[in-house]
Amino acid sequence: MSRKILITGAAGFIGFHTAKRLLSEGFHVVGIDNLNDYYSVQLKYDRLKQLKKFDSFSFHSIDIDNPIALSDCLADYTIDDVIHLAAQAGVRYSIDNPQAYGRSNLIGFLNILEWVRSHPVDHFIYASSSSVYGNTERVPFSTNATADKPVSLYAATKRANELMAESYSHLYNIPATGLRFFTVYGPYGRPDMAPMKFAKQIMQGGQIDVYNHGDLSRDFTFIDDIVEGIYRLLDKPIQTQSEGARHRVLNIGRGEPVNLLKFIEILESAFEKPVKKRYLPMQDGDVSTTWADVTELSKITGYSPQVDIESGIQKFAEWYKKYNAHGQLA
Repeated sequence: MSRKILITGAAGFIGFHTAKRLLSEGFHVVGIDNLNDYYSVQLKYDRLKQLKKFDSFSFHSIDIDNPIALSDCLADYTIDDVIHLAAQAGVRYSIDNPQAYGRSNLIGFLNILEWVRSHPVDHFIYASSSSVYGNTERVPFSTNATADKPVSLYAATKRANELMAESYSHLYNIPATGLRFFTVYGPYGRPDMAPMKFAKQIMQGGQIDVYNHGDLSRDFTFIDDIVEGIYRLLDKPIQTQSEGARHRVLNIGRGEPVNLLKFIEILESAFEKPVKKRYLPMQDGDVSTTWADVTELSKITGYSPQVDIESGIQKFAEWYKKYNAHGQLA
């Protein structure tokens, strides 16, 4: 019997790539996603189409804020591990649509915790975010630093997830790991994030908005490195209780921030086209720098990102041009 992994948000960017890797390694993956229209549903279907080529992939279209639907769809499975990636994403979207974050990121997360409490697993891995650090001036960002001043509702919900997981781990001995993701990019990426938004404008001869007049840095991390980190971590839960809980939070990023204008230059080079730029002030809810200290994850798993920004953007650009040729992202 192959190991069964539940991946929530399986039609999402990170969920899709993680599921594909695990399926290729011989795992059985049970995927859950609500296929909402926050961004292109067609892109989500195109990801799922690849996953459904594997006989060991099972998929259920449900919303995690519905505990009955969640319980019913999993009733016939014995799940060994959970990788919880489903969430309402986006920092800026949270300013205008706060209720969506309450339903998915708070109620949905609670429902997943409750399911794990009543169906013990070997390891519960869940998605947090680098946004929990807010506008901290200490770089690189360390998990030892305080994260109590979120500058967006999205960040606040992700920090709340960490605290909820800590309490459930303490109460019910759940082996849990939260991963603070840092600006993940690559093929089949999210259209609401800079690489995809910029690529679209470059291809169409449009204009991109450059916030804080370009004085921004991001720890851009290629999707393959992220998936490798998750894969290595899967069989390394905390074995014994530490300070009352088997819970930890880890950074997962490249550990090398890139200036936004430099990033745009690399994109222009990969697409072999310049793009017009409109320089704007900082957006509400945004931060000037993200920079991951991945020492702890490296110590636990041997995690060592392999894809530099130039190589990663080249791979992304090649995929984007090929995918866009079919009109899906037009």
